[in-house]
Amino acid sequence: MKLLFIFFIAFLVLSDVQAAPPAAPSVSYTVNGLSTSASWQPVGDAQGYKLYWAEYPVKIPVKTIHHIDLGEQTDFAAELNNGDMLYVAITAYNQDGESDFSNIELIAINNELSGGDTTIFDQSSNAFDNPAPNLDDEGEARHIIGDTEFEQTFVTAPAIVNSGLGPAFNNTSCAACHPKDGRGTPPVAGGISNSFFLRLSIPGSDPETNGPLSVPGFGTQLFDQAVFGIQPEARVETTYTEINEQFEDGTPYQLRKPTFTIVGAYRPLPEVYMTSPRVAPPVFGRGLLEAIPEETMLDWADEDDADGDGISGRPNRVWDIVSKTTVIGRFGLKANVPSVLVQSAGAYHSDIGITNELFPQESTAGQPQADGLPDDPELKPGILDDVVFYIQTLAVPARRNIDDPEVKKGQILFNLTGCTACHIPTVKTGELEGVPEVSNQIIHPYTDLLLHDMGEGLADERPDFLATGREWKTPPLWGIGYTRIVNGHTFFLHDGRARNLTEAILWHGGEAEATKENFRALSAADRASLIKFLESL
Repeated sequence: MKLLFIFFIAFLVLSDVQAAPPAAPSVSYTVNGLSTSASWQPVGDAQGYKLYWAEYPVKIPVKTIHHIDLGEQTDFAAELNNGDMLYVAITAYNQDGESDFSNIELIAINNELSGGDTTIFDQSSNAFDNPAPNLDDEGEARHIIGDTEFEQTFVTAPAIVNSGLGPAFNNTSCAACHPKDGRGTPPVAGGISNSFFLRLSIPGSDPETNGPLSVPGFGTQLFDQAVFGIQPEARVETTYTEINEQFEDGTPYQLRKPTFTIVGAYRPLPEVYMTSPRVAPPVFGRGLLEAIPEETMLDWADEDDADGDGISGRPNRVWDIVSKTTVIGRFGLKANVPSVLVQSAGAYHSDIGITNELFPQESTAGQPQADGLPDDPELKPGILDDVVFYIQTLAVPARRNIDDPEVKKGQILFNLTGCTACHIPTVKTGELEGVPEVSNQIIHPYTDLLLHDMGEGLADERPDFLATGREWKTPPLWGIGYTRIVNGHTFFLHDGRARNLTEAILWHGGEAEATKENFRALSAADRASLIKFLESL
């Protein structure tokens, strides 16, 4: 509880608490909708009470704490705003001074509504696969159509239905990479995974887009599967090395470091090339993330670390194939994609080998695998738009166990260890054209969508637009506690190396090094509380 103690001391310093206080009151808090209230038994020698509050999350040291004198009253009530999160505490005072703080409480309004009005209360294995509940009948019907297309399996051309697979590809459908709209799995040692692939590039950047340079004969993504009679580009062999470490209290733990080796390439690879492993992340909530205003993201950015907190998040700026301009990226593990539309069209094109209106040329164009058939684009008109709408209007699962004392303690520790510097809890979306359901929502995604240097341990050393080989986008954490329920595993990070949430935290480095060390310094009980909070998301 060292960090909580530091937090309490910061509170005490800012509130000028004196050395000879009366006893602190023991306070009971309630939250009902937007209303919150507190009450306590009178302290025998107190002449009055003060209410202190600070907005969650706070930065350490705490710089701003508000307070009001309540006089002799032993209760208070207030109406707060949707999405508000506040630390609250009470002191007692008399002519000799002021007490310590009462139990510090985190008051959170509608904290369970991770996706605002798009939140769904479904704790089953279908938690990621629901239409936003605020869709009207027409929107829900379109969502269902998009859902059907998302699950369609493509086959080798020519075919009457879903023709055009490959000829070289990574998977046969959207749902195969994102099972139940959730998280894919990494390959086991010596094995393969259908929801895993390698990005490829050679040094330099594309002169038109400023994006990665494709590898001659391979492009920017390695295709490890192919239709009958066609040779895949290569396959990937996976090995893991165990790393033994320990927490500050001496408790041992292990991390596993993956190595991905390209073997069986259909033609020689260049002497110098770069790779980046990727496991498919969940797809729910992306319409909400797309609706976060650019101005908000730029306000979060601190590229030169002007505030001196060691965190220097910055937006990626990427090529938008629709507008033919450079814009802010917000999707992809390196924020290397500007929109759900471009990401979906790119996945059809690269992952499945299905040409479409944005990418009408085969992904294997110029290679021996190209089929030369005059059937491009292969995706029928309207399907791409329906799939994009489907992804944009997927519901976000509600938080669970928000009143559990251990979860509340973990939420405070998540702040005090430094996690909230990048995993920003709350934001209001702006307008997303054509999707009013995700517009103007108070949401709790726990991300800033910005690039951060995550250190050598997670580096792939492959630049992607402005992202360096050490930078990754802060992933949203909403729904992360449902991963085992929905997808039957707890593999995390960009390549799935972390076997649980604890390992995911312990791989953090670079800008997050101090945060990781704060976590390593926690007691076993406090570590468990922080993980329990993450599992509540």
